[in-house]
Amino acid sequence: MGELKKWRDQKWVRIGTDGKIKGPCGTSKNKKNPDRCLPLAKARRLSKKALAATAKKKKAAGRRGKQFVRNTRTVRSA
Repeated sequence: MGELKKWRDQKWVRIGTDGKIKGPCGTSKNKKNPDRCLPLAKARRLSKKALAATAKKKKAAGRRGKQFVRNTRTVRSA
């Protein structure tokens, strides 16, 4: 099976800066500085605090013009 198919089957969701799942990935109103997206299974494994931290990191870097922002260490290791 192709890697793109595997990626699409993971059901990616959008994470808000409050640490809550906001809906499917790609539905952010702010197209210039979108929310953090993660696979649903990973988002459910993590605490609200960890989700909020990675979402805030993405938003802060997006305000500085960065498009690709690495996840926090807690999220990467989960």
